[in-house]
Amino acid sequence: MDQSPVPPPDAAPRPARRSAQGELRDNLWFLLWLVLGVALFRSFLLSPFVIPSESMLPRLLIGDYLFVSKWNYGFSRHSLPFSAPLIPGKLFASLPQRGDIVVFKAPPLDHDDYIKRVIGLPGDSIQLVRGQVILNGQPLPLTPLKDFRIALTPNYGFDKCAEPYRELIRGKFFCHYRAYRETLPGGRHYTVLDRGASPGDDTPVFHVPPGHVFMMGDNRDDSADSRFPAVAGGGIGFVPVENLEGKAVFMFFSTDGSAQWLLPWTWASAARWDRIGRGF
Repeated sequence: MDQSPVPPPDAAPRPARRSAQGELRDNLWFLLWLVLGVALFRSFLLSPFVIPSESMLPRLLIGDYLFVSKWNYGFSRHSLPFSAPLIPGKLFASLPQRGDIVVFKAPPLDHDDYIKRVIGLPGDSIQLVRGQVILNGQPLPLTPLKDFRIALTPNYGFDKCAEPYRELIRGKFFCHYRAYRETLPGGRHYTVLDRGASPGDDTPVFHVPPGHVFMMGDNRDDSADSRFPAVAGGGIGFVPVENLEGKAVFMFFSTDGSAQWLLPWTWASAARWDRIGRGF
């Protein structure tokens, strides 16, 4: 019986090895698709934002990390990374509601991200008299609340709190503010802070033009907002609807700034765990 010889092991066919250039090409394609996917997610779904200042106290503290939903008010070039001019005007535009906390590009330069609360919509008239908002001729009710106190920490230090507002409680310094509940038409309310007379407490009447909104910080005496003319490094004036990037939806992390990268055990002690998961 004729039998074919069995080839030695060396003669067995071997799979062709991929070239180093092929592996590099595949890795580059993977990275390209990953970057594109992240960019699309951040542009049209959710984008992270970190609170850099105290203008939205007490609702937002320096060191809060939150997600911003990008679809609420439509999409413009400011929805894209670096405000790439790929979207003309505003697509699927929708106005915010009074009281929404919104991230936007601030006039006049339109390249810095700000976060404020919407107080006025197109057609509204707004004035401040002795710190009280007059919206369309009606004062917004202000109800006194218990004073707000915030501990002085590495990201909210003595430079943020003038000496008259500092308190030493059980060996720890706090900064205190007078607090009020401000109520919008329809019943929506939130807490605002006041330290007494300041330049933004008394204003002329502002008439919000079409296609714009009027923004204010909840920390009324420490917020460069629509009460002040749009000047680089200063006020922002009326904010075009096209500049609205998204609505604050929930907080995913918060830190008091005391963590050190080389000391991992400080990451947990610096976290403000009670703030994580809060919605808006």
